[in-house]
This record gives sequence, C-alpha cells and structure tokens, in this order.
Amino acid sequence: MHLFLEVLCISMLTRCCLSSTGERGCQQWTTSAPSDVCCERCNPGNRLVTRCGPDPEKLCVPCRNETYTTDGTSHTCLRCTQCVGGAQFLKKACTKSKDTECDCRAGFRCGDDHCSFCVEECGKGQEPLPAARSCRNCPDGTFNDKIHEKCKSWRTSCLHPNEHIVAVGDAVSDSKCGIANIETPEVNTLPSTQADPEGLVWAISASFGVFIILIILFLVIIITKKKPEKTAPKEPTLNEPIPPTDEPRSLVVTSFHHPQQEQGSSSEILCSQDFETKLLPV
Repeated sequence: MHLFLEVLCISMLTRCCLSSTGERGCQQWTTSAPSDVCCERCNPGNRLVTRCGPDPEKLCVPCRNETYTTDGTSHTCLRCTQCVGGAQFLKKACTKSKDTECDCRAGFRCGDDHCSFCVEECGKGQEPLPAARSCRNCPDGTFNDKIHEKCKSWRTSCLHPNEHIVAVGDAVSDSKCGIANIETPEVNTLPSTQADPEGLVWAISASFGVFIILIILFLVIIITKKKPEKTAPKEPTLNEPIPPTDEPRSLVVTSFHHPQQEQGSSSEILCSQDFETKLLPV
C-alpha cells in the first residue's frame, strides 16, 4: 500500500510538470481520496469537464477552434470575436486562451475597451457624440485642444489678481489672461518722477507763473469794465432876460434880486440897475 502511494505521487508530480508546459488537462489540483484528485484550475485554453477524478489530465479539455476561455474554472468556452470589415481590421488572431484583437483604421478609434466597434475620431475643436458615434463642433463659449475629448468652457476669470482676460477663446484655445494696458502708464511714470526731480520743479514753477498771469489779466478786464466813463463838463448857463410884463410877479422877482446885487461892487450895481430899468414896463 505504501509503495502504491509513492508511485501515485510520483505519477501526479510528473503529470503536473507536463501539464504546466502543455495545453491539456488540469493545472492545479488537490488530493481528495486515495485514488482521486480535484482540479482547482485548468490549463490556459482548457475548460473544466469534471472537478474530481482519478486522472488530472482528463478533468479539463481544450477549447474547440474559434472558441476561447480566460477563466481556468469555467465549464464553457466563448466564441472568438470577428473583426468587421470597413473601419475595423484584424490585429491579432484568436487563440484558445485569448480573444481576437481588432483595431480601427486612421480617422477612427475603438468605441470600447474590447474594440468591438469603431467610432469617428474627433479632432481639435470638436467633441464626440456617443449616441451617433460621430463628432460635432464645440459650441460657442467652449473649446477643445486635444484629440477626441469633450469640449470645455472658456475661463471667465484669471488666477492672478493683477491679470485680466485680454483675448477671448475660440474652438481650439481657452481665453488668455494678461496685464491690462491701463496699468502700464502707472508703472512707467514712477521711475521718471524719481529720476528727474529738477524737471518736476520747473514744470510746477511754470504752471504757477501761468496761473498768476491769468489771474492778473482777469482782474484787469474786470476793473476796465467797471470804470465809469468821463462826463463832459456842463457849460454855464446864463440867465435869460425875462421879458417885461405887467404882471405883479415880475415886479416881485425884480425887487427880490435887488438886495443881492448890493453886496457886489459899484459897477455891478449899475449894471443891475440898468437891467431893472429895462424890466420896468414902458
């Protein structure tokens, strides 16, 4: 009995080594009875027929042509994928342990991880449409600068506080940030004022002088307009002789002026008397 077990172990080890290099039978098994083994995993490209039995090589069988399996514990094999003509072409043929590898021609790309179908490859400025398996241009306000990617919205602000959007984006590029032109004069004027203080003093003095001259001219104009015009001297008016009348009022006036003339010289008195004589009625 002991000899039988030794022979069985040697046989199992030999078959295990052979099966690891071959494509038929069980790859890994355990002993369940004195004369039986149970397969834990089949060799690549083999499917499990029965889990336990006396011969490990008969527990698994290879997949048929045009079928494959990647699961060492599976009881079935899968049908190999067929590459459809047109956009698809065969990259690697199917084996018993690996499915067919397909690829897509230029201008197309695989639609899934297994490349079971092809879709149109979208360039820059476009984005893919999963439902239609085609491309469309990026909508207004979005861009795409990569191959076969979704469009992204333009930036609306800049990270740096001193930067502003200086150029609006397009279908293949985002909006660009930069320093606004209105800030440039402030940067240029600071060194000029510090480098030439003497020129600044002259400029201030000249401005002050012009301001004083304008004030003086303004005051002169105001004074000239307000100065009154010279009035011509009035010529002395002589008392016109009053014509003699019979009215008592004339006599009263004559007698009224007589005492005033007595204060003058004798010649003035004579003239006054002659004047009064002329005023008397004839």
